[in-house]
Amino acid sequence: MPLNRRSFLGRSAAVGAGVTVTGAATTATAPAAQAKPAPKRYSFTVMGTTDLHGHVFNWDYFTDREFDDKAHNDVGLAKISTLVDRVRAEKGRRNTLLIDAGDTIQGTQLSYYYAKVDPITAARGPVHPMAQAMNAIGYDAAALGNHEFNYGIPVLRKFEEQCDFPLLGANALDAKTLRPAFAPYSMHRLRTPCGRDVRVAVLGLTNPGIAIWDKANVSGRMVFPGLEEQAAHWVPRLRSMGADVVIVSAHSGSSGTSSYGDQLPYVENAAALVAQQVPGIDAILVGHAHTEIAEYRVKNERTGRDVVLSEPLKWGQRLTRFDFELVWSKGRWVVEQVGARVLNANTVEEDPHIVRLLADEHEKVVAYVNQVIGTSPVEMSTAQAPWRDEPIIDLINHVQAETVRAALAGTPHAALPVLSQASCFSRSAAIPAGEITIRDAAGLYPFENTLEARVLTGAQLKEYLEYSARYYARTAPGEPVDTARLTNAGGTPDYNYDAVYGLTYDIDIAQPVGSRITGLSFDGAPVDPAARFVLAVNNYRASGGGAYPHVANAQQVWADSDEIRNTIIQWVKAKGVLDPSEFASVGWRLTRAGTPVF
Repeated sequence: MPLNRRSFLGRSAAVGAGVTVTGAATTATAPAAQAKPAPKRYSFTVMGTTDLHGHVFNWDYFTDREFDDKAHNDVGLAKISTLVDRVRAEKGRRNTLLIDAGDTIQGTQLSYYYAKVDPITAARGPVHPMAQAMNAIGYDAAALGNHEFNYGIPVLRKFEEQCDFPLLGANALDAKTLRPAFAPYSMHRLRTPCGRDVRVAVLGLTNPGIAIWDKANVSGRMVFPGLEEQAAHWVPRLRSMGADVVIVSAHSGSSGTSSYGDQLPYVENAAALVAQQVPGIDAILVGHAHTEIAEYRVKNERTGRDVVLSEPLKWGQRLTRFDFELVWSKGRWVVEQVGARVLNANTVEEDPHIVRLLADEHEKVVAYVNQVIGTSPVEMSTAQAPWRDEPIIDLINHVQAETVRAALAGTPHAALPVLSQASCFSRSAAIPAGEITIRDAAGLYPFENTLEARVLTGAQLKEYLEYSARYYARTAPGEPVDTARLTNAGGTPDYNYDAVYGLTYDIDIAQPVGSRITGLSFDGAPVDPAARFVLAVNNYRASGGGAYPHVANAQQVWADSDEIRNTIIQWVKAKGVLDPSEFASVGWRLTRAGTPVF
């Protein structure tokens, strides 16, 4: 390392050609003019994943085969491990960090099995496969996602205990003390060849919507204030503690929007707002939105500096790579440049070490999901469910309505008509003709939602359905109907379109949003706006998810703690044979000026 002039003259002995140091005077031959030494520089890389949702292997437990989609993406930590190894080989292990932005322990039958079937919370219980894989790969920190709370706080705490890295949540606070319930941040020291370590702080932020979506698990125990407020509190502290670089791992999308309306005073997708409003942040690993953002730069409104955001695609399909360039200036490390890109998991093979490590767990789950629980005389599919009333969605709704009706027997609400809502969560779910397995039934409901019963009036149900019908693109009579463009209007995902079972109605897609529901009737008669109905509804929707009107504030008359998925599995087991004539009907259809679209 070249010496700068100050360090050169500070020596107490004769140094350098032609220089002699005596007590008071220096006689020297004038040295040749020296070039100014180059500043000290250091580069390092931070890798990031998000929304892994229980994916270790490139495997789809609902189809019982290797995962594949139209874009031929691959999924899972075994693939991520190979990408991580390549980056570490390039940069040097000590010059890298690996972090995650949440939603880790829910989403596949692998993660479900070790939360419910062979739970990690049992005495002498197993180590969660996601903890095993992430420990083996060498994660340095992970933010909490909202789905971390789906199985309850005891499962989350056990998972936290099994991880060799901290779970971060600066805005997950104890409801009584308002102190962090999890570590707010982690501090990492990177050894540089320049003799000056770089301190990298990772601040974890999670989603305020947890207070709504998992109310049953967190109410009275934890509260979740906004991301901007907590970032503004912690980032200056991290800088004062000596952090040269501050990275935020945020389980919050970048769009600045909310999908649950005004149920909380906080924005759900606030990552870009954090970058814009809170000075002192260098980069943000974004999660939650299940979108791919290689690099997104947001200018901080106070400093004018760019903050680099990146969101890798869900399930381990992508790995974000942040590359940092630092320069030593005025006695400290300063971030000179940050860039981000994503690496594609389908370009590499699975890491054989991870495959071997969790082979037994994988085989147990494959055997579990392939248990036969019933038969069906016909095949049922969700392929056309986004635009047709299909028997397979009626099956979900029938099970939910029947379950609620039985639960309300003997109660003051037993005489009220029971309706049900359901969404098409996957366009590839199917019940085959012949034997039905657990994975077939579970594939209808991939989320860990539970069932509730809420009381709504006929007028409220009409508004509920009008809101749902915004899902369709307005299409004039006579205009060609392209199913590829008909649905998901305004970015509405499939899981936020509800069909209501027990009513009959038309959706006139030629009309503007808010004026589409016609012929709304119950039991052959027009629905009375003042009539009262019980709606069987999942806890996500009942808690405000999707911002549907009325339901979040409606009277709750019953709630279940078991997942709807399990309710469906148990119902199929009890029936033995699924006869669509017992539950299927055409309750709704798309029309234009009274003429059916299909």
